[in-house]
Amino acid sequence: MNRLMTSLRDGIGFDTLLIFAALAYLMAFAGLPLIYNIIISFQQVDMFSLGSLFHQAVGFENYAAVFHDPLAWRVLVNTVVFTLASVFFQFTIGFAFALFFNQKFPGATWFRGLFLAGWVMPGLVVGVLWNWLLSGDFGVINYVLLSLGLISEPIFWRSDVDYSLIAVILANIWYGMPFNMILLAVGLAAIPDDLYEAAELDGANAVQRFFTITLPMMRATIGAVLALGIIFTLQQFDLFAAITSGGPAGSSTVAQYWSWQLSFREFDFGRGAVISVIMIIVVLGVSAIYVRSTRAETRL
Repeated sequence: MNRLMTSLRDGIGFDTLLIFAALAYLMAFAGLPLIYNIIISFQQVDMFSLGSLFHQAVGFENYAAVFHDPLAWRVLVNTVVFTLASVFFQFTIGFAFALFFNQKFPGATWFRGLFLAGWVMPGLVVGVLWNWLLSGDFGVINYVLLSLGLISEPIFWRSDVDYSLIAVILANIWYGMPFNMILLAVGLAAIPDDLYEAAELDGANAVQRFFTITLPMMRATIGAVLALGIIFTLQQFDLFAAITSGGPAGSSTVAQYWSWQLSFREFDFGRGAVISVIMIIVVLGVSAIYVRSTRAETRL
């Protein structure tokens, strides 16, 4: 023991101790809940049996119940549409702003920081803000659209089955766009100016420089931004809770919110755990694809 303490005082093995401490933390607060979630997905767990140490094993009945649920197909479509639309527009708008703020003009840094103000706010705060903006009776968005003559009557974004999912997508695009912008701006800043100057001397215009220099040099950054965007979007819960609560009639229910509904509204923790397991598999799949692509690019 004394030898161990002496080694730690001298800095020998301290890095190893920190690694074990981090692993212990991850195991306690991430690993064990994950393992427990997988276990109860194969068990019958409700509000009456949740406190019990042992639960009735039901095999794959929970999985079968989830896949045969009438709401499952709609949830799948909503999740795919919400994820693809959010990630696409967050990325494209964020990339456009990153390119704009990459130019040298007075106040560029301050304006870029101002855009980040929305991203650092808690999700529930953003949800409440957009809840007001999307209000059918006195919402700012309806007022602007009516003033421009784009609509003839107010749209009830949160309670209309045709617009409820669009409402959350709009909020999520606004919420996640600054994160995309700042990561892409860092990638742009790492590209040497000499490459652009040489291409300009060779007669390449702005569009040609973008496709021959910017995109190839940003490949790794773009992959990271898209992977993180998919992962963060699949984890989005606060906006649904604050804006639509998954309604009306399940029109804006996505997988992550459905898992919460099954667990804490219907108290069917087994089926709720099934959806969480599926989401974990999807996130791990996205992460694995990104890691594999970056390794292949490094070899090249």
